[in-house]
Amino acid sequence: MAAAGAAPLLPAVLPESSAAASPARPDFALVRDGVAVEVHVDADDDPAVLRVADDLRADVERVTGVLPEIRHTLPERAAELVLIGTLGSSPVIDRLVARGRLDVSRVEGRWEASVTQVVDRPAPGVDRALVIAGSDRRGTVYGVYDTSERIGVTPWYWWADVPVEQRDTVTVPAAPLERLEPSVRYRGVFINDEQNLTTWSHRTQEPDKNIGPQTYRRIFELLLRLKANYLWPAMHPYSDFFNKYRENPELADRYGLVVGSSHPEALLRNGVHEWAPWAEEHRTADGTLPVYDYTVNPTVVSEYWRARARENAAYESSWTIGMRGLHDSALETKYATTIPEKVAVMNDIIADQRRILAEEVGAAAEPQIFIPYKEVLDLYNAGVEVPDDVTLIWPDDNHGNMRQLPDDAERARPGGNGIYYHLSYWGRPRSYLWLDTTQLAKVWQELRRVYEHGVDRMWIFNVGDVKSIETGLSFSMDMAWDVDRWGADDVEGFLAEWYGRQFGPRHAAEIAAIRTEYYRLAAERRPEFIDRGVFSVVHHGDEAGRRAAAYDRLLERVRAVGAALPAAHQDAFYELVHYPVHGACLMNLKYYWADRNALAVRQGRGAGANRFADLAEAAHTAEAALTLRYNSEVADGKWDGYINPYPSQIPKAPGRPAVTRVPRRETSGLGVAAEGNETGLDRPLSFSSLTRDRRFVDVFNTGFLPLTWAAEADRPWVLLSSAGGSLTEQTRVWIEIDWALAPEGTEDSTVAFTAGAQRFEVPLRMVNGGARARRRARGFVEAGGYVSIDAVHTERRVARGGARWRTVRGLGRRTGAVEAVPSTAAPVTGEFASRAPELRYRVRFTSTGAFPVTVFRLPSLDERGARRLAVGLDDQPVTVLTGQNIATGNRGDAWARNVEEGVEKLTATVTVGEPGEHVLRVFMVDPGIAVDQIVVDTGGVPAAAYLAPPESYHPVFNPEPDTGAGLDAPGP
Repeated sequence: MAAAGAAPLLPAVLPESSAAASPARPDFALVRDGVAVEVHVDADDDPAVLRVADDLRADVERVTGVLPEIRHTLPERAAELVLIGTLGSSPVIDRLVARGRLDVSRVEGRWEASVTQVVDRPAPGVDRALVIAGSDRRGTVYGVYDTSERIGVTPWYWWADVPVEQRDTVTVPAAPLERLEPSVRYRGVFINDEQNLTTWSHRTQEPDKNIGPQTYRRIFELLLRLKANYLWPAMHPYSDFFNKYRENPELADRYGLVVGSSHPEALLRNGVHEWAPWAEEHRTADGTLPVYDYTVNPTVVSEYWRARARENAAYESSWTIGMRGLHDSALETKYATTIPEKVAVMNDIIADQRRILAEEVGAAAEPQIFIPYKEVLDLYNAGVEVPDDVTLIWPDDNHGNMRQLPDDAERARPGGNGIYYHLSYWGRPRSYLWLDTTQLAKVWQELRRVYEHGVDRMWIFNVGDVKSIETGLSFSMDMAWDVDRWGADDVEGFLAEWYGRQFGPRHAAEIAAIRTEYYRLAAERRPEFIDRGVFSVVHHGDEAGRRAAAYDRLLERVRAVGAALPAAHQDAFYELVHYPVHGACLMNLKYYWADRNALAVRQGRGAGANRFADLAEAAHTAEAALTLRYNSEVADGKWDGYINPYPSQIPKAPGRPAVTRVPRRETSGLGVAAEGNETGLDRPLSFSSLTRDRRFVDVFNTGFLPLTWAAEADRPWVLLSSAGGSLTEQTRVWIEIDWALAPEGTEDSTVAFTAGAQRFEVPLRMVNGGARARRRARGFVEAGGYVSIDAVHTERRVARGGARWRTVRGLGRRTGAVEAVPSTAAPVTGEFASRAPELRYRVRFTSTGAFPVTVFRLPSLDERGARRLAVGLDDQPVTVLTGQNIATGNRGDAWARNVEEGVEKLTATVTVGEPGEHVLRVFMVDPGIAVDQIVVDTGGVPAAAYLAPPESYHPVFNPEPDTGAGLDAPGP
């Protein structure tokens, strides 16, 4: 099979020349008939280039089983040759450029750019060559890895066990391929909260180390294959600090990677490991240990930094300036207690560090970065003076929401701006370290906003301990290279392309759809954030059970795809698709059953309560078995110790929920609980011809002995899923209306449940407007005591003042959200109807009165501004709603609630004076606001529900509302 079949594996970020290869210029064969073309690289080229040439040889061997020879001199005679080199460092390539044989006009002098082109007669005795030429050493490296991907070797071949398709003949297209400059200059990751990586590395890579050169060698290669160039190494107490092994920085330089350090690690110093021995060697005159406090021991601290600057001066590094406490704690300043005093100390620290770098490293001491993380951001905003050539690294709130972005003056600084963004996090209010759960559309939205604000010097992503974040990391690196590659409408297109590169095009669209739904469910609540009593088990058709059913349906799709994949893909599929979906499913399921158990105990159930306890514990056992399989069976146990939702040293995912078992009673008794009621039957079941609802009644046994029960409706148009039977534990009866038989108007009825002398009557209220009313509706229609709207389903969008609302597909809890753009637009603070971009929704109300309208906005922050929008009905005065704009870092407050729930609920009041059609209006006040859902509560929205009610009837957007039909919670 020729490598033409592998062409779709080529990332779309690699624009090929418009000049197609003609029949006279056939594709270039790297291997044909068991013979591989030799690879030439000049011996004087950069070590990173010499090393990557060996990776190309290894990749060709992975595909064909044939290892090409490498040579550092040109052959006297060769039909074909691969020429790898860097402009200015490869004489043979420089001669091709000088003679006009190789067009590098869009590459030369650029940052990390490359061109790959087939050249005829490139040198005496050589008939044809595949030339891979880079503008600098990393440009050449990326050009080589582009070729590897073109022949079918994905960056995740080792880290996710994606198989390489075997071929006897491998060719690449003859047309030129250019990789132009990246959107962001420095693109990298922070390996953090790395206990699982440390455990795995110690067990399988380097038994005498806790993350050492052998592990970093694998990480370096992965980063370069992903077109990253930058690393903040692991830094926690349970891993060995990077500079403990001098081979680490030497290897990084040999690979061509820039090594920096995180916000508490000034000048590449790892305080958690290195300060104590330094302090021991530099005791004070009275013999006491110096503390890491610049106001107490400035000379000792300064020399501590200087030693590392001198030691690593020869390597390409990024130098973090400023100061925090040891091990990511707050800045300690014994003799500076006020904010102005601390600002002055920070200014002194920066001046001292700059002097050290100038003296020890010189002009090569770049980039220098200042990271205003947590309390340091407060100091920066209070007046810390950061030199103009230093890059400002803006942090998010640790949950994917940028805290603030540069103003005009900061954007004009020659040092530029960067971001520190979390795809994984340990800390308040909750940690998410286990799975890749940040919605890619959310990442896209924030990174797009960042780039629009001129932040293009450095993007660093906290990726935890690397595994499980494969998809999110790949997307972030793609965005960093070409921020325009993916738009608001096609983030799912990335998923289809990416999974197509791992598993082939046949299943790409289905896996992308699976992953999109997986992210949507995580947007409702990350599986790491699940807890007791979050989702209601009695409202909205059992919203917790509906969520569990959604996971179950998703898992069935996963299994169907997995069954269709060849055996070679099973390990990779388990790692990249099956385990995340199944693990999230079980994490939710065990808490669902635990909540059902707690409710069953409150309701006085007998055997059924214990059944729910058994199911909760069985789900936890299944989750443990799922993880054990990952660690012990997948890839023949390659990932031993790597996957663990519950690492001992760090805050972890929810564990085993407590359950209650009731003692056996040799009795029986009938119990009934209708939807919307935790106990009893006080809240009637409502039915509307618009939404064609489906409601449940739980019928249960209060004891342990079987009983016989029956159900009967008092109207012929009331339909029951079951009319009775024998019952030991419990069963769920669904009630629907036969709308063809139901009379028009409002009717009250009952369903009676009996067992012997026991009798319970469940009240029903049916509102039937008739088929004509359904057909004549023009907008969203009130039913069940509410109007629920997906914000993307607008009647009209009005752009004003150069700003507008756009849909971001795959963002939020539903199919997408609407965002006010551009994010750099000026706020609108008055005259909204004539100045502010507007969303309009046509709504038909049957009720009148003053009603709360709640806008579900996606959290976003601006610590130097505000996060506002406005809501009004018809031409009534609007209400400006102000959202949380500051990340407090606390637990239990508004910010914490917003990041846990993934939305912020902002509520105003609208007055409906008369029934009929009205226009609900939402206005942009501040740009960058994203709206997910809108709910008007006319008396039917339960306070105990977590999610918005299912979307209301709309003749175009929602003609068949999702009422729960076919969405039963998993058994029993």
